[in-house]
Amino acid sequence: MDVGVEDARRLVESAVREIETARIIQGISRSAAARRAGVSPSRWGRLVRRELAAPPMELLCRAARAVGLTPSLSLYPSGERIRDRAQLALLDRFVAMLGSPLQLRREVPLPAPGDRRAWDGRISDGGATASIEGESKILDAQALSRRVSIKQRDDPGSGVVILVVNDTAHNRRVLAEHREALRSQFPLDGATVARALRAGRVPPLSGIILV
Repeated sequence: MDVGVEDARRLVESAVREIETARIIQGISRSAAARRAGVSPSRWGRLVRRELAAPPMELLCRAARAVGLTPSLSLYPSGERIRDRAQLALLDRFVAMLGSPLQLRREVPLPAPGDRRAWDGRISDGGATASIEGESKILDAQALSRRVSIKQRDDPGSGVVILVVNDTAHNRRVLAEHREALRSQFPLDGATVARALRAGRVPPLSGIILV
């Protein structure tokens, strides 16, 4: 089943369940709740019996308000990043920099069961390990820093992290503005990272490289 369709089904099920529970707790009859929501009792009944294949958002919100609930929809990253053509090309350019014995293993999942997040790649020189995070366009440097920090926290085997950034005027401006704020998390600059990679070694510390 399409993930978005399944999300919608799950959200509707949860909302209807909460609405009906709130109605019962407050001692409101279905006909009274329907009047408050401005719908017919039959339509209310079809909603709570899950007989409406795709209840309109307006109906759910009106039903929630009728039983004293404030509707809210929260959206958050799923961990599944959409990799565009630019990012795939970026990782290909990064691979071309790697000296033997370094090889990029792509799409390395985090170790927690059920966790759908993954590093864009991982390299090892036989001793040290580095996890790779590719960014074709930096939109929010602070959000990027938090995302990487959380991955490091949740993956004890991540090793150092190399942030591989598309070499564009936009990304250079963003990094020029935020580089020192990112210094403690990514101490090494591109030249130092590149020398280690071309020599077939994992850099000793995390770093940022424009490719």
